[in-house]
Amino acid sequence: MSQAILDWSLFLAQIMLAMGLLAALVRMARGPRAQDRILALDALYVVALLLLVTLGIRNDSQTYFELALLMALLGFVGTLALAKFLMRGEVIE
Repeated sequence: MSQAILDWSLFLAQIMLAMGLLAALVRMARGPRAQDRILALDALYVVALLLLVTLGIRNDSQTYFELALLMALLGFVGTLALAKFLMRGEVIE
């Protein structure tokens, strides 16, 4: 019984995360300012990261968790670089 509950809850979580992914994509495409687009990109990578984690739980694979960790690291650095570019107009001084 508990395996069925886990499968069902993971399925629902993945559906809700997919809806969040679509909402972030819409905000990234329609964002009125560059700051809105960067925040949407940040939300997009966080939701994609969580989707990878749920896939790792569902498939019982360590590879998804490693990919999620790598995505978190690169997404954080990318967000910082884009924020610095918006503030100063250049990334590398």
